[in-house]
Amino acid sequence: MAIRVLLVDDQPLLRTGFRMILEAEQDIAVVGEAGDGLQAIDQVRALQPDVVLMDIRMPRMDGVEATRQITGPGRDGPAKVLVLTTFDLDEYVVEALRAGASGFLLKDAPANELVQAIRVVASGEAMLAPSITRRLLDKYAGHLPSGDEPVPDALHTLTEREVEVLKLVARGLSNAEIAADLFVSETTVKTHVGHVLTKLGLRDRVQAAVYAYESGLVRPGAQ
Repeated sequence: MAIRVLLVDDQPLLRTGFRMILEAEQDIAVVGEAGDGLQAIDQVRALQPDVVLMDIRMPRMDGVEATRQITGPGRDGPAKVLVLTTFDLDEYVVEALRAGASGFLLKDAPANELVQAIRVVASGEAMLAPSITRRLLDKYAGHLPSGDEPVPDALHTLTEREVEVLKLVARGLSNAEIAADLFVSETTVKTHVGHVLTKLGLRDRVQAAVYAYESGLVRPGAQ
């Protein structure tokens, strides 16, 4: 079945451009558009898309609050949010990731990257461009705790190897890179990541990376 996509941006011309790119793909179907966050929420309820391509800065309701209401805590719907950001790494993207976004993409990314990002997020592989995600978290370290806070009790439920994997996810490594670093198979890494998400009650790899920073397990800028 085709991946159902909802386009959310306050610039009609950009939405038209995204639609043209995505509709050229046999496995992607654009099911609707919205010009602000409020419309996005209504469209998600009505159209049940698989992926929402979400702008951040929009009138009436921005993309952060819309993301929170679509995919935040307690939301079990199928829609995953892929946030669009500007080249200079929009500071609100950190908040969007916390709110439940599954990843982000630069607005000026090539068409093939947009298409691949939609497929990656739809498949559940949420950590898109992990190195960029880490740079973004480092850039806005001021939004995150200092690391002096007590370690959350939930972290004590993880095994030593699961903690290792979580740290590497937060550093922006892919499953293949983690497997090479720990000398295990990618299948084993996927199993560990799954256990981490389940034990910590997290939606995906993006939230796991943010959690690692917020809990103080990983310090911004640390190697």
